[in-house]
Amino acid sequence: MTGWIAVAGLGPGAEEMVTPQVAAALAEATDVVGYIPYVARVAPRPGLTLHPSDNRVELDRAAQALDMAAAGRQVVIVSSGDPGVFAMASALFEALEARPADCNADIRILPGITAMLAAAARAGAPLGHDFCAINLSDNLKPFAEVERRLRHAAQGGFAMAFYNPRSASRPHQFERVLGILREECEPDRLILFARGVSTPDEVLSTVTLAEATPEMADMRTVVIVGNAATRRVGRWLYTPRSVPG
Repeated sequence: MTGWIAVAGLGPGAEEMVTPQVAAALAEATDVVGYIPYVARVAPRPGLTLHPSDNRVELDRAAQALDMAAAGRQVVIVSSGDPGVFAMASALFEALEARPADCNADIRILPGITAMLAAAARAGAPLGHDFCAINLSDNLKPFAEVERRLRHAAQGGFAMAFYNPRSASRPHQFERVLGILREECEPDRLILFARGVSTPDEVLSTVTLAEATPEMADMRTVVIVGNAATRRVGRWLYTPRSVPG
């Protein structure tokens, strides 16, 4: 058996948002590795071994996948959303960089629908012009860097999508994020809070920056901040494609 690794995005939650390419890789796999709740989304079957692990052992998970592929296993590393957006694709290549002998491994990155795009589609088109995505977690970078990037993005006029906005261990940081936005943006700037997009728990709420509170976000929420031109059309939220000269 020839070993390979596919790094797959399972989408934001709904089964119909798993791409056929990802479903085919899972059907062929001998092993699936990933963070516990993501592996739990993969149905057990004969011939498939599931390897769930904690969310802070990404490099260990990647090394395990490389070892299994070298031994001839067909391995899928699962992430939610898209594996290249704050997820396992980058972790795999970081592990690969430390193992030059494995650089010719058969590796495939299979894209998925990330929460930012699923949330934007539910709301309308708030990312219809230039935008950026920022991971607000300080697990892998100092929070001062989060603040610096956030301020520059706001000053640059980007719409912004925030991942991992507020956790139980750092509830105060999102309050600081809102404070920076209030320093850089007008109070009627529109903000979308999208929780559990595409799942039965889905809740979408659009408020102004003046109305936003830290408690509106948690780790299942993606937050989309419109740019100065973002506006409502009926129940929809959209950002025009053009900027006046």
